[in-house]
Amino acid sequence: MLSTYQYPKYAYRRPPELAEAREGHYPVVVVGAGPVGLAAAIDLGMQGTPVLLLDDDDTVSIGSRGVCYAKRALEVLDRLGCGEEMVEKGVSWNVGRTFFREQEVFNFNLCPEPDHHRPGMINLQQYYLEEYMVRRAEAVGNIDLRWKNKVIAVTPGEDKVTLRVETPDGAYTLTTDWLIVGDGARSPIRHMLGLEVEGKIFMDRFLIADVVMKADYPAERWFWFDPPFHPGQSVLLHKQADNVWRIDFQLGWNVDPEEEKKPEKVLPRIKAMLGDEREFELEWVSIYTFQCRRMNDFRHGRVLFVGDAAHQVSPFGARGANSGIQDTDNLVWKLKLVMEGKAPSTLLDTYSTERTFGADENIMNSTRSTDFITPKSAVSKTFRNAVLGLAEHYPFARALVNSGRLSVPCFLTDSRLNTPDSDAFGGQMVPGAPMDDAPVGTADGHDWLLQVLGNRFQLLYYVEDAAALDAATAGTLAGLADGPIPVQSLVVAARGSAPMGLATVIDTKGRIRERYDLQPGTAYLARPDQHVAARWRKLDAAAVRAALARATCNA
Repeated sequence: MLSTYQYPKYAYRRPPELAEAREGHYPVVVVGAGPVGLAAAIDLGMQGTPVLLLDDDDTVSIGSRGVCYAKRALEVLDRLGCGEEMVEKGVSWNVGRTFFREQEVFNFNLCPEPDHHRPGMINLQQYYLEEYMVRRAEAVGNIDLRWKNKVIAVTPGEDKVTLRVETPDGAYTLTTDWLIVGDGARSPIRHMLGLEVEGKIFMDRFLIADVVMKADYPAERWFWFDPPFHPGQSVLLHKQADNVWRIDFQLGWNVDPEEEKKPEKVLPRIKAMLGDEREFELEWVSIYTFQCRRMNDFRHGRVLFVGDAAHQVSPFGARGANSGIQDTDNLVWKLKLVMEGKAPSTLLDTYSTERTFGADENIMNSTRSTDFITPKSAVSKTFRNAVLGLAEHYPFARALVNSGRLSVPCFLTDSRLNTPDSDAFGGQMVPGAPMDDAPVGTADGHDWLLQVLGNRFQLLYYVEDAAALDAATAGTLAGLADGPIPVQSLVVAARGSAPMGLATVIDTKGRIRERYDLQPGTAYLARPDQHVAARWRKLDAAAVRAALARATCNA
């Protein structure tokens, strides 16, 4: 098969534990150098926490695997310093189209509003993402990335976790204060600890074919139900980087996976779809069976599970890597505060409660999509086809079409870390909401709101003219930086520059005011992971500190 990508080979180095015949200890160990484990390590390293990252391989993932990265994941990756490279290489898209047989019956736009920095989705082969993230991890510092280091035993304890690690030079032992497990859906560590996932495995199989070809199809998501080139089944088409196109063919359950991967079986399917005139070459073929399952709890003492190790969903909706990156975004700031002694370990329990809520939301949507795409009874299929037939002509039916509800950020509206509203607000930026982006102007050249948010608690305070901010209010805002957990104040204004060295964000197009329902004097407390913690119509330092205590389990 053709290959458009040169896989890097990362060097194995003899660990100091073997070279010096000693046992090592590390504040945090992350297992698994996929996108989720790398995100955790980069986030920790950027914030000054030394971390050891172990992986049993010496290259990036084989095949395109995860392809679609959603707007929220891109915003997190921007904060980690590797989003721009992804977007430049990837294929950006917002529009998806669904076809029933030969007719388009439904379409959607993932980013219908103007003035957002990132598109609704990009398509990019997972090996590129991992390569960029490895490069970023090496540049960040504080990260000891060890290839060909396989964890073969884990022993949790009250105050540490002990690991046995196998290498080409032999095995060694190390301990860690905290273990983050991102070793994938089959998670050897989860099995070592006798922990299981619960949920549903769907009795269906899909063929993935990555095809290299030049085609003038638009950069959109196309999904067919019962197309003439693959009757009775469904097909999905995505464009990736390097003129690689991802095609997913539904096969049904009663097929031989190994037989279906053979070129003599794959090529006729593709030719039936593309036509005999279209020249193409195969790059990668795989068969997958999908499932919707999760662990009951993502925290087990000092062992914390992230990504596919904690939860799995079917690929329809692009919820795998996207939800895993949101896991680490939720976890790392909490772990950092606990390690620094600024928050109790119960804050880590909220990692599990918030992200199991997110996993349940993903599983619900993914299960509904899968049930619609692969109906398991004649009645279900008749209903599905009736909906598709009506959707071409009737708007009410289009809302029922489900070819994969695509990944969206989780609104943590029921989190115990939120401070409930005491004032009236409009819009979607409720406590627990992921914060919307908007174009801005700042003294240090940032162009987007989310570029100045994150990694710490921040208070957004709105005035029309920042230069007219009175001394008492400016002093109150500046004083929020004092305390064990500082709060950085950001003055949001239509114009001007705030006194006393307070950072000023100019709302250049009025989008922040619009999206956050801002009035003069309105304040928003933002969590380090860019979720709303609390909001008020009037600044009150005591209320801000109380909300901060609540958001860190110190109340």
